[in-house]
Amino acid sequence: MNYYSLNKTAPNSSFKEAVIKGIAPDKGLYFPESISPLPTSFFDNIDSLSYEEIAFQAIEQFVSPDIPETVLKTIIEETLSFDFPVVNISENISTLELFHGPTMAFKDVGARFMSRCLGYFNQDNTKEVTVLVATSGDTGGAVANGFLGVKGVNVVILYPSGKVSDIQEKQLTTLKQNITALEVDGVFDDCQDMVKQAFLDDELTSNMQLTSANSINVARWLPQMFYFFFAYKQLHNTHKNIVFSVPSGNFGNICAGMMAQQLGLPIQHFIASNNENNVVTEYLSSRSYQPKPSVQTISNAMDVGNPSNFIRIQEIYKNDFETLKSNLSSYSFSDDQTRKALKELYETYNYVADPHGAVGYLGCKAYLEEHPNAHCVFLETAHPTKFLDVVVSVIDKNIALPAQIKAVMDQKKVAISITNYQDLKSVLLNAIA
Repeated sequence: MNYYSLNKTAPNSSFKEAVIKGIAPDKGLYFPESISPLPTSFFDNIDSLSYEEIAFQAIEQFVSPDIPETVLKTIIEETLSFDFPVVNISENISTLELFHGPTMAFKDVGARFMSRCLGYFNQDNTKEVTVLVATSGDTGGAVANGFLGVKGVNVVILYPSGKVSDIQEKQLTTLKQNITALEVDGVFDDCQDMVKQAFLDDELTSNMQLTSANSINVARWLPQMFYFFFAYKQLHNTHKNIVFSVPSGNFGNICAGMMAQQLGLPIQHFIASNNENNVVTEYLSSRSYQPKPSVQTISNAMDVGNPSNFIRIQEIYKNDFETLKSNLSSYSFSDDQTRKALKELYETYNYVADPHGAVGYLGCKAYLEEHPNAHCVFLETAHPTKFLDVVVSVIDKNIALPAQIKAVMDQKKVAISITNYQDLKSVLLNAIA
C-alpha cells in the first residue's frame, strides 16, 4: 500500500516511510492510496473469527508488503492482549469499554501497534528515531508505555501544565528510560503547534529522524479501526442500525471508525460528541470551518481547537459536505451537562463513566431523540479513575484504583519545564549533541 499527502505536493510513500516520517515532506497528513472493501464472507462469518483474525484482515492491505504476514500477526497478538467488552446501558444505548489495556485508555491499541511497527522497521537501523508527541491527556501515557524500552527509539512527550489529571501526568512522567516528558506552560494546542513546528525545522530534521505518535501517524490512527469491528461482532445479532457516538478531540478515533465503514462495516451513522471545543459541531451547522483556541474542560483529552484528523474525514467523503453530513452528526456539551450525565449514568444505570464517556452518552441521547430506532454505542475511552476528582465529586462514591493505576501513583515525577518552541528545540538538539 502506498500513501499520499493530503497537501498533494509530496511523492507517495510506502507504509514504512509514512510511519517513520509521521508527516509528509510537504507537511500534509498521509492517506492510503486505495481502500478495498472486505468481502461479504468476512461479515457473514465474523462470529467465528477471533479478534486477532478480524484485526489482521482489517489492517493487512494497509501495511502490506512492508510488514510480512507472520510479523503482522505477532504485532496484532501483542497489541490486543486485553478485552473490549460492550456493556448494555439501556434498550437503545450500549457502551464499548476501551480502557482495559495497560494505561487504561483507548489509545493503548494505536500506541502498542505503532511501537511494534516502528521497532520492526528500526531493528537493523543504527540511526535512532525520535518520536515527538503532544498530548492532551491519554496519548502521552499510552505512547510512553507502548514505546518503553523499544530499541533505537526515543520518545519526547509534550503536555500542558496543570491541564491533565494527576494520574495522566504520572503515567507519562514516571517511566524514564527512553521516555522524556516536557511540561509546557500553555494549552494542548501550544504543544501541538510546537510539534508541528519541529517537523518544519530544517536544522532539526537534517540532524535527527523525527516522527510523530499522535493520531496523525498512520500506524497510530489505522489500528483504531479494530474495536469498531469488535463492537459489531458483539452487537449485530441483537441490534441493527448501529450508530457510534465518539468523544472527539483530535478526531483520529472517529476517523478510524469511518475507515472501518469504508471497508464495509455496516455502521449506520457516526456522532462526534464534543465538549465546549466544538469546531466541528459548528462546521456542520454553518459549513464554515473555523479553528479557535482550545477551552479547558473536565473532559480534557478532547480540549482541541483545531483537530488534525478532520482533513482525513473530509478526504474519506471526497470533500463533499452533504455526503459528510449524511454520515456524521455532532453535538457539543458543557461541563455542567457532562456532570449531570455522569450522575445519571451512575444513579439510573449503576454505571460509572469517565467525563469523556459521559459526553459520548450525551451524544447518544441527543441523536436518539430524532432517530429512536437506532442502537447507539458510546465509546468509554478511559477508566473513570483517571479522572478521579471529577468522578468522585459527582457520584459521591469512592472508586478503587486498578492495579495499572496503583503502579504509577507512588512513582516520582520527572519532567522538564518549557515555555516556547526554542526550549523544545534546545532539548532535542542537546539530546543528539
